[in-house]
Amino acid sequence: MQRITITVDDDLLDQFDRYLADKGYGNRSEGFRDLIRDRLARQSLDAADGGTCVACVSYVYNHHERQLSRRLVEAQHAHHDIGVTTLHVHLDHDNCMEALVLEGPTPAVRDFAETLAAEEGVRHANVHLVPVRSDRASHSHTGRGGTATEHSHHHPRT
Repeated sequence: MQRITITVDDDLLDQFDRYLADKGYGNRSEGFRDLIRDRLARQSLDAADGGTCVACVSYVYNHHERQLSRRLVEAQHAHHDIGVTTLHVHLDHDNCMEALVLEGPTPAVRDFAETLAAEEGVRHANVHLVPVRSDRASHSHTGRGGTATEHSHHHPRT
């Protein structure tokens, strides 16, 4: 870790200190590091190739809306290569919430999330993207019967 010195206007530093206090930071350094990480992450997500990301897409919809549930499921099946898991919650008699965890190339994840949000009848859609570096690591496990099984896991890293 390196120590740096920066010069900041008094008004800006006062605003930053209030921000840190509101967010519960114990010191300026961690707040400053988080701001840099956030800016670099956004830059990574906006890059031409987009890299790889994980995302949480959440939305609320009325399940009585004509064919909407079917369209949402079909869209998820059409993008099975980036879908990790889906949580479906019944909010009341009419409304459901779904939260999808996605992982893959940022442009594909973003396009799919925007497609879901744009479906007629989907309300309150929100997308949270996090850039990651992704590795496929191969290794083996020995099962209960003593047999080794070789396989790979996808290991996203932030």
